[in-house]
Parts: sequence; C-alpha cells; structure tokens
Amino acid sequence: MAELTDLELLAKLGIATAPEPKRALTPLQERIIAGFEDIQRFVAEHGHAPRHGEDRDIFERLYAVRLDRLRGLPEARELLADLDKEGLLDGNGPAAIAPQNLNDQALLAQLGILPGAADDISQLRHVTSRAEKRAAEEIANREKCEDFETYNPQFERIQADLAKGARQTKVIDQTEVTLAEIQPGNFFIVGGQMTLIASTSDEFVTDYERKDRRVRVIYDNGTEATVLARSFQKALYRDESARRITELSAGPLFGDVAEPDDLASGTIYVLRSKSAHPYVAQHRELIHKIGVTGQSVAHRIANARNDPTFLLADVDVVAEYQLFNINRSKMEGLIHKALAAARLDLAAGDRFGRTVQPREWFLIPFQAIDDLISKISDGSVTQVRYDPMEARFVPAET
Repeated sequence: MAELTDLELLAKLGIATAPEPKRALTPLQERIIAGFEDIQRFVAEHGHAPRHGEDRDIFERLYAVRLDRLRGLPEARELLADLDKEGLLDGNGPAAIAPQNLNDQALLAQLGILPGAADDISQLRHVTSRAEKRAAEEIANREKCEDFETYNPQFERIQADLAKGARQTKVIDQTEVTLAEIQPGNFFIVGGQMTLIASTSDEFVTDYERKDRRVRVIYDNGTEATVLARSFQKALYRDESARRITELSAGPLFGDVAEPDDLASGTIYVLRSKSAHPYVAQHRELIHKIGVTGQSVAHRIANARNDPTFLLADVDVVAEYQLFNINRSKMEGLIHKALAAARLDLAAGDRFGRTVQPREWFLIPFQAIDDLISKISDGSVTQVRYDPMEARFVPAET
C-alpha cells in the first residue's frame, strides 16, 4: 500500500486542511473584541479575572460587569472563542469567580452611582472619572515635539481655512473613521485639541491577528505621541466631541459639495508607495506621487502593483482634493511645473522588459503639497517657487 502524504492522511481522518476565510468584522464586533482585549490586559496585569465588590477599583468592577455580559451573549462567545486563551468566558480564568446577577439599581450601587439623587447620576463618588483618567494617561504619554516649527504653519493654515469656511469639521460616530483614514496629512480634533497624523509605520499583525500600525500624532499645543492606529481610533470614538477636519474646499475649485452649475471634473490625488526598493523604503515619508484623474482614485490605483507608473507596488492614499470646472490636463501640468525642482528620477520595467520613467513622483513632504494646493486655490502659486533645500515654497525671483 502506497504511503499517504500528510494532506491525504488528514483528509482520510476527516480533518479540513483548507484555511477558513477570514470574515470582515462589523463595527459592533470590533467593539466587542476591543472590550474583551481590555479585560485580557487587566488579567495579564493583575493575575486574576475582574471582580465585583465595593472594595474593588471602579474600572475592575466595570470590567467585571462587561465580562458578565459577554458571557451571556452567544454571539459574543462565538466571536471571542479563538481569542479567549485564558478561558474567561467559561469562568475558568485565573481566580475566576461566579458572576453576580444584579438588577439595575444594585448595579448602580456597586459602581458608586447615586440613582435618584439631586446630583447627576453620571457622577461617581470618591473616584476619578474614566474620561479624566484617560486624559491624564494620554497627557502623560506625550512628549515635547522638537520639530514643531515644521508643523505649526499647517495648524495655522487649517485654522484659517476653518475660519473662512474652506474646511469643515464633522462629528465622528462609531461607524465613520476607518484605519485607512488615520493616515499622514489628515487632521482631527480630539480631547479639544487639533491633531495631525504626521507619519505612520509599516502595517503589522498583532497577537490577536489584527492589522495595525504605529502613527506619530502631533498636537497643536506643541506635543506629540506615537500610538497604535487602533488606539487613536478608539480615542476618537470615546470622545463625543471628536471631529474630523475635511479636505480643502474653496468654491468651484475644490469642494465636497458642488454648486448646481458646477461640473465635477476629477480629483487631485497624493499617494505614497509601498515599494520595497531600498531608496523608496528609506525615504518613504517624503516620496509622493501627485496626479489628477477623472476616475475614482480607488479605480485608478486598483492595478498599482502591475503598473510601472506606480513603481510596480501597492500605494497608500495620503490625500484627495475634488475638482470642479477645471481642465484636468492643465491642472496636472501646473502642479508638475510647480514641483519640477523636486521631481525624482525613478525607473521601473514594464511587462515587456522596457524601462519606464514615471514623471509624477516627487521628493517632497506632504505639508508642502498641501501648501501648494492652498496656493493654487488662492491664485498665489505663480508668485512662488519650490525650494528643495528648504523643503518649502519661497517667493519667486523677480
């Protein structure tokens, strides 16, 4: 009898060998997983499952309530089954205790809340509020931004754009902000402060098999922090006053909403390459592709890894600016002329072995690109030139 291969043997035993396809998670499932991860971090730090009781810290009691509810939700137990290495959902975790069946009043009492009192029932007795504790932790994790003078002009320009209505702030809810939006060049308001995503690391997979990145966040008070993109996303969700700052909107040139007689004519896009080429990898935060398309940007970049104009690699979308009533070809020519001094001499081979030299890649920081768009919008682009040595626009020579 011929010896069976490992795969044949597994098949004989009725064991499936094909990996199960990963399911896309809904926002609710994301929040369930994030909440369970908080509990697991508590267990890792304290060595036992969160417990009820007046002698316990308020956050431990909140985690205990959350764990009880997760245990009672079949859909949550199914979702978290592969993550629950400690056996928390089955009550078999470290020093696990039986859940308590509390009615609403008893639960409020356990949490130190005074129902029916003159005070707002959201006020806790003798404890620091969750928001205050998080704010203190976030401030403690920040440090002085040594190169803040590089970013301060961007904050000033955003403030001016908001004041004149060229940009808007939009309230964030639980379904709005994706990880793809937490990219360099994007502005948010969180904790009452304007923030800029200045840079991002390459994507990696966490211990819980979730994709994440580290992002450098600059605050308008001159501080900065390096955090996980998912952590920044959670901070936006937790802050009811958090807002996204929209892209530039200046009448018929750029805008989220066109006037009745305006004709949509395309999008200016700014991309960053994921190429593994040593030079590109070393200068990834400074190398940008800038172009204009009449298609959706997603459609334009769909085949990037097979297109030499994209350096035969996938790309990240850094920014998009909508155009109305504008000749796309002339607009692209104006942009490339203004940035000619920063154009990169890159080459890539096509599928026929021919060398192609893309002309839309530039060695330029994103803040300079955003500045260029503002100057095109207000008509001052003809009065300046880009200086690669200073990495900014300077007055044109007369």
